[in-house]
Amino acid sequence: MAGETKHSYRELELLDAIRRVGGFAKNSDLATALNVSEETVRRTIKALSKAGSVARVHGGAYLVGTQSDPSFFQRIEQYAREKRAVAKTLVREIEDGMTLFLDVGSTTAFVAEELRTRGSLSITTNSVQVAQTLVGHNDNHVYLLGGEMHVDELGAFGHVAEQQARQFCYDLSVLSADALHTKRGFLYLNRAEADLASVVIDCSDAAVVAMTHHKFGSKAPHQGFTPQRIDRMIVDQVPEHELARQLDNWDISVKAVHPEVVKC
Repeated sequence: MAGETKHSYRELELLDAIRRVGGFAKNSDLATALNVSEETVRRTIKALSKAGSVARVHGGAYLVGTQSDPSFFQRIEQYAREKRAVAKTLVREIEDGMTLFLDVGSTTAFVAEELRTRGSLSITTNSVQVAQTLVGHNDNHVYLLGGEMHVDELGAFGHVAEQQARQFCYDLSVLSADALHTKRGFLYLNRAEADLASVVIDCSDAAVVAMTHHKFGSKAPHQGFTPQRIDRMIVDQVPEHELARQLDNWDISVKAVHPEVVKC
């Protein structure tokens, strides 16, 4: 066919590997699947990206022009350095053997990557990417909730997900939010995400929100829980003025990453 892109054998092999796992794959997983180095994977992805067959994102790639091309991958690339710094700081509080819940947030995806240094964890998640990142590492047990899949989030929501989430007792739930409002607290664009967060908090000894400062003072339509139910926040910058006072009133401790961590 005229104008059809011709790929090398290596490129076709990598495209097929990405398709087999649902349209998105991490460089490390592709390297293992294809028995090549991560540098080879990165070079191949770079060539495929130039051809328009895949899009590169942090640590991996996804197929372009399919249902695996949601806004999630665009979000994960926004403020990536700040999100990674938040994740590094949060993971210092997590010990081997803990039982955790991780949601579908883009910052939570960075937390999952940092958790690969921990072992013997029991991780429940509604995020396909979180499950893919942590399954098969360091004797971790990963439980992926069922329910209705939302393509924009690459996660499962709804009654089934909520019912399954209630079957666990979490040492810590790691949550995200779309906005942090000075009066309403943590808000979500997705009603189902707000509802699931509320269910998970009920089953958790402690709840932490991982967030970058770009969401401070913003607003979204859905509230799933009162802010007093959050124990602490890990952020890249300390909130100021009215928001800082409100967080104190809500008895939420706030920990900001060290500036040197953000630079890494």
